[in-house]
Amino acid sequence: MNQPTRIALSAAVAVALSAGGYWLGQQQAGKHGAATASAPAGAKKILYYRNPMGLPDTSPVPKKDSMGMDYIPVYEGEETGSAEAGKGKIVFYRNPMGLPDTSPEPKKDSMGMDYIPVYESEVAGPNFVRITPEKIQRLGVKTVAVAMQETGRNVRTVGKIEVDERSVVSVSPRFEGWIERLPASAVGDGVARGQVLFEAYSPDIYAAQQEYRLAVQGASSLAGAGSDARQGMARLTESSLARLKQWEVPADEIARLQKGGEPRRTVAYRAPVGGVILEKMAGLGKRFMPGEALFKIADLSRVWLLLDIAEQDLAAAQKGGTVKVTLDAWPGETFSGKVDFVYPTLNTETRTAKVRVVLANPGNKLKPGLYAQAELAGRSSGKALVVPDTAVIDSGQRQIVLVSLGEGRFEAREVKLGQRGKGLIAVQSGLGEGEQVVVSANFLIDAESNLKAAVGGLGHAHGGSTAQPGTQAPAVPAAPRADTETSASKPAANPHGGH
Repeated sequence: MNQPTRIALSAAVAVALSAGGYWLGQQQAGKHGAATASAPAGAKKILYYRNPMGLPDTSPVPKKDSMGMDYIPVYEGEETGSAEAGKGKIVFYRNPMGLPDTSPEPKKDSMGMDYIPVYESEVAGPNFVRITPEKIQRLGVKTVAVAMQETGRNVRTVGKIEVDERSVVSVSPRFEGWIERLPASAVGDGVARGQVLFEAYSPDIYAAQQEYRLAVQGASSLAGAGSDARQGMARLTESSLARLKQWEVPADEIARLQKGGEPRRTVAYRAPVGGVILEKMAGLGKRFMPGEALFKIADLSRVWLLLDIAEQDLAAAQKGGTVKVTLDAWPGETFSGKVDFVYPTLNTETRTAKVRVVLANPGNKLKPGLYAQAELAGRSSGKALVVPDTAVIDSGQRQIVLVSLGEGRFEAREVKLGQRGKGLIAVQSGLGEGEQVVVSANFLIDAESNLKAAVGGLGHAHGGSTAQPGTQAPAVPAAPRADTETSASKPAANPHGGH
């Protein structure tokens, strides 16, 4: 083979080898790229699905947003944000104006300002806890927004219907006598004003009537006598008449005598007021002395309701305040009254004060002695931030609220509380309007985070560090991530790993 032929053959072989190597390299690269692209789906677990527009909304199952875009899967081990030296990874982005709005991705607000990244080092601490979306679904966590509302509450208590003491009248004759007739014979009988209660014989009244009659007759017979005699007889007439009036002889009886009527042996005693007989001490044939009470009559067209109000609720008991009253005796009916008086003393044993309510009593439905339930309209304290009472975890020493930060992050925040009522509690400090607070399963979150922290506190026996004597654990300790994790950075390396 000559020299030119050998050179041509060598060149052809070199070209063929180069082409084959290029083709083989392309085939290997394609296989490697395909394997890399399919790795997340086949090798990693999907934790949840996030909103394709970057909104703080996740789902445990595939779904679409309002525009029909598929939610994006988030695989196990994926980072929420990039890392920066000394700060750890970016956990989320917060609103630049301080509004309660976060985003898992960079975004801008309505004014075009960039959301501010929040790093792990900034949210690490004992007051933060993180829960996976699956765990949130299982616990049934529910949140509501902190809202500005009118505060004030109604006070509910119980009381007893009593007789209006100002309507009670005691029937006590001013003369001595014996009861000979008794039309009003039973307690509970209703009487009208002017109705005859009893007729009694009184020697004093009978003698005064006769004396008056003789004085009138004497004045007529001495019409032509001297002035001294006429004046003396006139004074006797007036004296007899004054004694009859002083003994409360009825005016119609006196008028009858003045018209020439004969003296009567008995005198009728009439009811001074209308009402109901509460007590009856009179009896047929009974002798009574001047001032002795024979009847007690009360007007029950108005009654009192005496309530026991706890000292912390006394602010709701203002004179003239409206009170709604219900009774078991009249189910379905509501009676309305007004606070008439707040008694000036407090029962030191029950720490309650008496409050008097005046109620109209149509048809005498409100019988003295009945028990009643009352609701006093509390005074409004103006607008304030309020949360449901189920949102507050009260340890007895301080009050905690779990604030949802989005993306499964929760912050245990201490708050100062104000007035309570209607299932709401006013918050004086610690929260902002619009923040989301946990109202369901908050005790489970708190209990689980404390339990995990307690287990983590045994880390010395398992390679972790122990707390120094005399130090206190935080109110809501951090918990290592399983289904629940704190936002603190990873645990320190085991200093006793060789054990």
